[in-house]
Amino acid sequence: MSLKVYNSLSRQKEIFTPINAPYVGMYVCGPTVSGESHLGHARPFITFDVIYRYLLQLGYKVRYVRNITDAGHFEEEGREAEDKISKKAVLEKLEPMELVQKYTNLYHWAMSRFNNLPPSIEPTATGHIVEQIEMIKKIIADGYAYEANGSVYFDVEKYNTDFSKLGKPYGMLSGRNLEDQLDTTRELDNQEEKRDKNDFALWKSAPPEHIMRWNSPWGEGFPGWHIECSAMSSKYLGEEFDIHGGGMDLQFPHHECEIAQSTVCNHKTPARFWLHNNMITIQGKKMGKSYNNVIKLTELFSGDSPILEQAYSPMTIRFFILQSHYRGTLDFSNEALQASEKALKRLWEAYEWYSKQIFLEGSTASDKTLDEKVQKLVTEFDEFMDDDFSTAKVLANMFELSSFINSIKDKHISVTAISSATALLLQKQLKVYLEDVFGLIGERSSDYGQLDGVLQLLISIRKDAKSKKDFMTSDKIRNELVGLGVQLKDEKDGGTSYSFN
Repeated sequence: MSLKVYNSLSRQKEIFTPINAPYVGMYVCGPTVSGESHLGHARPFITFDVIYRYLLQLGYKVRYVRNITDAGHFEEEGREAEDKISKKAVLEKLEPMELVQKYTNLYHWAMSRFNNLPPSIEPTATGHIVEQIEMIKKIIADGYAYEANGSVYFDVEKYNTDFSKLGKPYGMLSGRNLEDQLDTTRELDNQEEKRDKNDFALWKSAPPEHIMRWNSPWGEGFPGWHIECSAMSSKYLGEEFDIHGGGMDLQFPHHECEIAQSTVCNHKTPARFWLHNNMITIQGKKMGKSYNNVIKLTELFSGDSPILEQAYSPMTIRFFILQSHYRGTLDFSNEALQASEKALKRLWEAYEWYSKQIFLEGSTASDKTLDEKVQKLVTEFDEFMDDDFSTAKVLANMFELSSFINSIKDKHISVTAISSATALLLQKQLKVYLEDVFGLIGERSSDYGQLDGVLQLLISIRKDAKSKKDFMTSDKIRNELVGLGVQLKDEKDGGTSYSFN
């Protein structure tokens, strides 16, 4: 079975055929490092890590480019246009690049905790100002952008008029009609400079108070958001590449604008396959500051949030995300996370036990029906992943297989019930999928029991100290453990839990 992926551009599943097999170019929109990553950010980064891993497993040589947005003018539907880096740098009283480094480091730390593979190339927007300026100059020269008061805007109406005739209208990815957009576009800053409300910024003139600024043919300023990804993807993957990925919220306007810019410059749609993951909601509501329900990743790992009942490990969160198809809505709740925590524990314990068993080659099955069933469950791993990366279906089969493994472990089923060939296939594929493709790792080492005992003793000593109002000892235990990467959390019921940072 060939790999099929859902292409947002065609709105259907298509057989994945790389432009230059076995080489694959994949660009995924990375973080804007003006603040700490949250639960919503975890989904695209884990989703595309699994896609990257699976392409490698299939034998493709993948160049995975994931950018860092560390500058830029954000002109987004429903938000005020702003430079998030400059704004946050002022608030935190840091140099912009100091702020960028702080949150880039924190982002890398979180990706490491999730066991995400690093991308092949991780370009930054500020490191590619020259490429962005050159791209803007070409768009102006071709007649699809104009300068106004030191800023440069993309002429959406002209692009749409010319390229609709070629079957590449503005809105081809999101399915939005340009006339409809005129009725819903918000009044953002400097609208009077534009020829049309739909026009978007390629370059913005920097006012005197603006911190981050670069020289350009149009005066000192800074790049628009959309041009950054067009410049970096074409530099490292060429004018046309295989996969462009990101969250569904980026389809419009970001990816739509990328397509328009790149099509003008290169006369090609930049990517052949556009993959988008759906959002994470919290008890049915979109995550956002207005709902006061944003959960930062550090809060998830420590449990330090009023929304959380406990701390959740990175592997629990990764497993939770993989239990749903990447294009489906995923609703967060403490109950769902706790269920994932227990399910992962059961699955991993079955896997670890089975991985240590030794099977003699050449033995036949004493129960052919069971043997065929196990074979089918295992071979479907590949079939499900080849069907648009259906991780949830693979995990469903794994749970059925873990019940079979536990039956052998508990001696309810003989180890000879299935053939050695089937037993070895199961052993091999569990390892391939759980570790290599899904990127899960065991969270408890062999000496966990001893470590847990030591921590529980310290928690008990700290509790006694607090009851005697010896807060110096209590605080010292807590602070020393934080320095060692152990976070304590006092629960509402009077107990104390711990998590590893």
